[in-house]
Order: sequence, then structure tokens, then C-alpha cells
Amino acid sequence: MKLGLSIGYSGAELRLPVEQILLAERLGFDSVWTAEAYGSDAITPLAYLAALTRRIRLGTGIMQLAARPPASAAMAAGTVDALAGGGRVIAGLGVSGPQIVEGWYGQPWGKPYWRIRDYVTIMRKVFERKDPVAHAGREISLPYTGPGALGVGKPLTSILHMNPRLPIWLGTGTEANVKLTAEIADGWLPLGFVPRLMPMLRPWLEEGFRRAGGGKGFADFEIQPRAEVAITDDVRGALARMKPRVALYVGGMGHRDKNFHKEMMIRRGFGDAAQKIQELFLARRKDEAVAAVPDEFCDEMALVGPVARIRERYRAWADSGITGLTITTDQPEAMELMASLAGPVTVDLSP
Repeated sequence: MKLGLSIGYSGAELRLPVEQILLAERLGFDSVWTAEAYGSDAITPLAYLAALTRRIRLGTGIMQLAARPPASAAMAAGTVDALAGGGRVIAGLGVSGPQIVEGWYGQPWGKPYWRIRDYVTIMRKVFERKDPVAHAGREISLPYTGPGALGVGKPLTSILHMNPRLPIWLGTGTEANVKLTAEIADGWLPLGFVPRLMPMLRPWLEEGFRRAGGGKGFADFEIQPRAEVAITDDVRGALARMKPRVALYVGGMGHRDKNFHKEMMIRRGFGDAAQKIQELFLARRKDEAVAAVPDEFCDEMALVGPVARIRERYRAWADSGITGLTITTDQPEAMELMASLAGPVTVDLSP
């Protein structure tokens, strides 16, 4: 099992947990992941970390599609990969939600399925440099010929010779987009994954592989969900600390009628709780919304409790068919525990 470390996006101040990241590299973690919402971006911290690390892969979990055109996303990922020595960057992409896409980035929500497909196709053309980049898409086309265009755009080829096989992973959760992920991407950052969902998700992935053709299958594809990890004797307290974030995402990160986190909670069998959380949150009764988050919902997407409990519950993740697990934790001892469970690969990073 490959391990990743999530450092997310910043709060009011940007402070990268450098010592934690260096510990992850020493323990044999495979990757470290940044994020972006409407504050710090996902790419810039990776450029800084590229200079401080030697082996660990650098992933965006996720770059939001509306934040930059696909050519710009490819330029950013390819540039950091070159700075890091090549072969270390994973371009993780996702659509975010309509409130952020239209409210923060000033971009149309459009048709996310086709936008993802166009975006990935263009990025691959940039990386591969086979021909000047041109694409006639449903949502994105190059050269641009829409409103305001002068009509003089021309296909171009990247000056920088990038890794032609720089991996692109997608953060998706709906059936259509999971199938698309398996078809066009190198890896999947599943939204709201818990091990018991894999029997439902597997046929979606298999259909995507079938559409891709060429014999693509699970052996060619990485699947890396996320879990919070905390060693503690107070399981309820650990779950309680997860609930404000759940309430924020299910209740407020999206429109009442278009919230992927709420839809994910419903898909996991917590429909009544999801509806209640959203109603309370939108009514500005945030404390009640937090209290409405079920313990069971948090517990099944985390590894919290005494070491023996984490060890036992880890088995379901290890046996689910995923290839990696990205953890969120502020405990060095939790990182060491996870490294031992995944199969310790202590790395010699001496000169």
C-alpha cells in the first residue's frame, strides 16, 4: 500500500509542515498532496517542497479546473516536475463546485463531464509535444474562436520538453465522472470513499477501462482515497473534531440543489442526516449542523482510536482494492504507525 500525506490548503496564514513532510519521506511515504479552494493555490507550495525533498511524489489534490486554462495547468505541473528532477509530479484535477467556479473564478459551470474530458486531452497534448496543440472540444477548444476572439490564434508547441507521461489523476465521485476517470486518467482521488463502497464502484471503473480499450485495467491505474488518522483513547472526541469540516462541506460548500458532498453523504446511506445538516447550516445554525453529523459517518472514513483499533480497521482499507491511502494527521506517531501497517520502507536520504 502506497501512503500519501495531505497538507491541504492554508488558513489565514500559509505555513507548510516541512518537518512532517521530511518525516514522511524518511518513512517511505510515496506522495505529499496540496489543495486549493479560494486562498492558497495548490501548485506554488509544491515548487517550494521540490527543493526540500528528494524522492517523494508531489501531488495536487486537487487543482481546480476553473482556476487556470488546461495549457496553464500543464505548464505549471510540467515546470514543477522539471524543478523536482522529473517523474515526481502528479497533476490531480477536479471541478470544484458551481459556487466557487462562478463566484470566485468567474467561469461558467457549463458541462463538467465534457470540460474534464477536454481539459485532460489538452494537457496530454501539451505534455507529449507530438504536434502543435489544437483541440475542438465540447467545452474547451484551442485555438479559441469564441466571443471576443480576433481569429488569429495559432496552435503552439510547448517550449519546455516536459515529461510526456506526467500522470493525471482526477478527483471525482459521480457515476459518470468515475467512469470517465477510469477511461482517461492515470489515477483516481475518490470523493468520500469508504471500503464498503468498492463493490458499487468497481463496475463503474471497469466500464471506464472498457471504454479506454487497449487492455487498460486495475494494474494500470492508481486509486488513492483519503482518511484522517489519530491515535487516541478518546474515539468520540476524535470524531467530534471531524464534524465541523463535514458540516461545512455538506451544508455550505455548494448550492442547496448542487452539492457534491451532500450527494456523497446520501450515496453512503446517510440521506436524512445530509438533509438535516444542510438545512441547519443554511439557516446559520452551524453548531446544530455540526451536532447532526453522525459518529458512524465520520468513523468509517477515518482511522482513529488506540493502536489496536486502527490496526484492525486498517484491514478493510488494505483489502478493498485501493493502491494507496492519503492520510491527514498531525501526529508523527500516527505516521510511523501507518508506515508500519503499509509495509515499512525507510529511505536513506543521506548524500
